[in-house]
Amino acid sequence: MLFDSVLGHEHIIAHLQKGVDSGRIPHAQLFVGPEGAGMLSLAIAYAEYILCNSALDPKKTAACSLKFEQLAHPDLHFAFPVATTTEVKTKPTSDAFMKPWREFVLNTPFGDLFDWLKHIDLEKKQGIISVNEAADINKKLALKAYEGGYKVMLIWQADNMNTEAANKLLKLIEEPPEKTVFILITSQIDGILQTIQSRCQRVDFLALSEDTIAKSLIENEACETALAKKLAHQCNANYNQALHLLHKDEADFPFETWFIEWVRAAFRAKGNAAVINDLIDWSEKIAALGRSVQKEFLHYCIQFFRQALLTNYQTEELVFLETETPKFNLKNFAPYVNGANINLIFEELEKAIYHIERNGNAKLILTDLSIQLTRLIHKKQ
Repeated sequence: MLFDSVLGHEHIIAHLQKGVDSGRIPHAQLFVGPEGAGMLSLAIAYAEYILCNSALDPKKTAACSLKFEQLAHPDLHFAFPVATTTEVKTKPTSDAFMKPWREFVLNTPFGDLFDWLKHIDLEKKQGIISVNEAADINKKLALKAYEGGYKVMLIWQADNMNTEAANKLLKLIEEPPEKTVFILITSQIDGILQTIQSRCQRVDFLALSEDTIAKSLIENEACETALAKKLAHQCNANYNQALHLLHKDEADFPFETWFIEWVRAAFRAKGNAAVINDLIDWSEKIAALGRSVQKEFLHYCIQFFRQALLTNYQTEELVFLETETPKFNLKNFAPYVNGANINLIFEELEKAIYHIERNGNAKLILTDLSIQLTRLIHKKQ
C-alpha cells in the first residue's frame, strides 16, 4: 500500500516522507481525524515507507513491498478492538483475528469500527483493546526487528483502549526500544488518556473534499459523474459512507426507519400516556440489537438532528441527508429542532452512548432517552 494509492492528504504525506528521508521519525505519533478520511491506509503506506525505503537493494525493496501487499511484513504489527467469540472464549487479542483483519483492511480500507465488528460477526458486542493486548505489544516489541531495521506498531481505533491497557503501555510509548515506531489512529481524541496524548506527536487530518471523493468514486468504483457528485455531498466527507451509499449497504440496519418511528412516537406521546407503551416497545427492539449497533444508531440520530437543525435555519448548502421513508419530509420535521432544544437533545443522546459503552441496561437507558425526547421535541424557540 504505497502513498500513491492514498486518497488525498498530500501535505501530510510530504511531511511524513520528509521525516523518514531526513532520519527524523517520531517514536510515537497520534493520527487524529474524522471517520472515512483514510487514516488507516495512510498509516500503512507510511509504515511501508519506513520499513521498505531503507533497503538500498531494489530487489529487497520489491520483496518488502510484496509483503505489504498482503499486510504480512514481520516488522509491521497491528492492534485493534476485539471481543470474545465461540472460538476465542477468554482474553481475546488481535493475533487471534489477524486473518480476517487482513481481509478487512485489504477489501475495506476505509471501514470503521462498526464495519470491522460486522466483518467478524461481533456487531452485538463492544470491541476493546484490553490489557491482554497491551501485554502482547510489550512482548512483541521487546524482540529484535525480524529484518534488522525498524518495527512499527499500528494501533487502530486507539480510543477503544481501556484504562488498564493504556497505563500498561505508557512507559513503552514514552521510551520504546530503539527503532520502534508507534502509530495510534483515532477519530475520538477525547477517548484517549491525556497521558498517552502527551507522549505522542499529533498529526491532524482534515476531512476529504467532495471533489476528491467524487473523483475516486468515478475512477475506482466506475460511478457515473452525476451520481458520484451526489454521493460525495450526501456522505458528509466520509468516503466509507459514500461507498455504503453507493452499494446500498445500510439495509441490514434500517437506521432511518428506526429513527422516524422513534420521533413520531415521541411527538404523539405529549398528552397521550398510551403512546409511552410504543416508546417502551421501541426501546426493547433497539436494546435487543447489541451495543455496537445501539451506539452506531445513536450517532446516526445525532447526525439526523443536526441535519434537521441546518434545514430549519435554511443552510441548505450544508444539508446532505435525503430521507426515503414515505410521508416523511425533513423540511416538515425541521421546525421541531431548534436552538432551544438541540443542545439538550445532544446531551441526552451522548449520555445514552456513554452509559451503553459502560454496559448499562440498554432497555432502561433507551426508555429514559425516549421519555426525555417526548419533552424536548415540543420545546419551542
